[in-house]
Amino acid sequence: MSSTPASSQKPEPIVVGAEDLPVYCPGPKSPLWSMHPRTYIEVVKNGVAKCQYCGTEYILRDGDHPHGHEQAGIRI
Repeated sequence: MSSTPASSQKPEPIVVGAEDLPVYCPGPKSPLWSMHPRTYIEVVKNGVAKCQYCGTEYILRDGDHPHGHEQAGIRI
């Protein structure tokens, strides 16, 4: 048995694709106990971002090119 409390464990990263944009947390499949105010997660800029409330990490899938999303005024 681990001496680390379950609540302090790091949540598993969530891999998202271009079809999932815009990404927000908590997601539609999140359990009721994990609810917090909805926040949009900017994964396009760096390919990875964390939720400011729960710390869940979101990773943009390698090779995905989000069409129609702008980054610093440059269409990617």
